[in-house]
Amino acid sequence: MTDQWKKWTAAVPAPFLTALLFGAAYLGFVAWDQSHWWRTLSDYSFGWLAPVFVAFVVHDRWPRVRAALRDCSAAGSLRAAGAGGLALALSAYGALAGGAALFLLGAYYRAGAGASQPGSLALSLGAAALLGATLFLNSPEPDGPSSSSANISADARVRLVALFVFPALVWLVSAPMVSVVENNLSRFLLGRVTSVVYFTFDTLGMPVQQAGNVLVLPEVVPGQRNEVGVAEACSGIRSLTGCLFAGSFLAAVFLEKLWKKTLLVGMAAVFAFGMNIVRALFLTGWAYRHGSDAIHNVHDIAGYAVLGLTVAGLLCLLPLLNLKISVHGRGGSRPPMPVSAPKPTTSGMH
Repeated sequence: MTDQWKKWTAAVPAPFLTALLFGAAYLGFVAWDQSHWWRTLSDYSFGWLAPVFVAFVVHDRWPRVRAALRDCSAAGSLRAAGAGGLALALSAYGALAGGAALFLLGAYYRAGAGASQPGSLALSLGAAALLGATLFLNSPEPDGPSSSSANISADARVRLVALFVFPALVWLVSAPMVSVVENNLSRFLLGRVTSVVYFTFDTLGMPVQQAGNVLVLPEVVPGQRNEVGVAEACSGIRSLTGCLFAGSFLAAVFLEKLWKKTLLVGMAAVFAFGMNIVRALFLTGWAYRHGSDAIHNVHDIAGYAVLGLTVAGLLCLLPLLNLKISVHGRGGSRPPMPVSAPKPTTSGMH
C-alpha cells in the first residue's frame, strides 16, 4: 500500500498534496453531514453514490492532474497578467475567506441544531470554495520565468483547479435544497405539470376538473371521491435533483468541452421535466381507470422509471456530443490527391 501511495503521489508537490488532503477532509465532513438525508429521505438515497463518484473522477483524472501540475511548474507556464491576474488573486483569497466562514457557520449550525437544510448548504458551499482556493493558492510555481496571458481561462492554475469542479460542486445536488428555494421551485413545477395534464385529458375528451393542483376525476367507486393531487403524483423536484446528479457525473467522466458539459446537464433537467410530465399523465390515467387509491401501487415504480429513462436518454446523447465531424470547407485544407505516374509512351518509326 505504501509503494502504491508513493507511485500515485510521485512528482506531486508537497504543498499541493497537503491542500488536496485538507480538501478531502472538508468533503468527508460534508459527506458525513449529508448522510443524514441519504439515510432518512428515500428521494435522496442516491447521495450514497456521491463519495464513490468523487473518488472515481479524481482517480480517473489523476494523470491529467499530474500533467497540469507539470504545466504549472514548467518554465514559461502561463499566468494571467494585469487586471486578470489581480482578479484571480482577489477571487482566490475571497473564496478562501468566504469558504472558511461558510464552513464554520455550517459546522456551528450542525453542532447546535443537528442536520438541517441551511447547515448542509453552508457546509457544501464552504467546502467547495475552500477546496478550489487552497488548490489554486498551493499550485506549484514555474521553475523559470512565466508567460503572461490576458485570458484568465488559459492560466495554468485555473486549468488545474478546473479538474476538481465536479468533486467540489456535486454535493450541492446530493442533499435537499433550502426550504425557500425548494418550495418555490416545487410550486412552479406543480403548476406547469398540472396544466399540461389537465390540457391533455381535456383534449382527449376525458372529463376532468382542475382545482388548484388537484385533478378531480370521474368516480370509479360510487360515492367515493376520485381525485389526484399532482404533488402526490409527481412534483418533479426530487427526480430533478437525481437527474442533475446523474447528468453531472456523466458530463464529468465522458465529456471534455465546457459547453458540452453544460449542455448535457441542461438536457438532464429538460429530460427530468419531460419524464415527470409523462409520469404524471400515467399516474393520472391509472387513477382515472382504477381509482386514486391505486396510485400507491405504482407510484414508486414510476418514479424510478423517470430516473432510468432520463439516464438512458443522456447516454444516447453522449455519442452525439462526442461525434467529431470533419468538414473540408473553402478555408480548410484537403488531403492531397494521389498523383499517378505517367504511363510511358512508345514511339514507332513509320
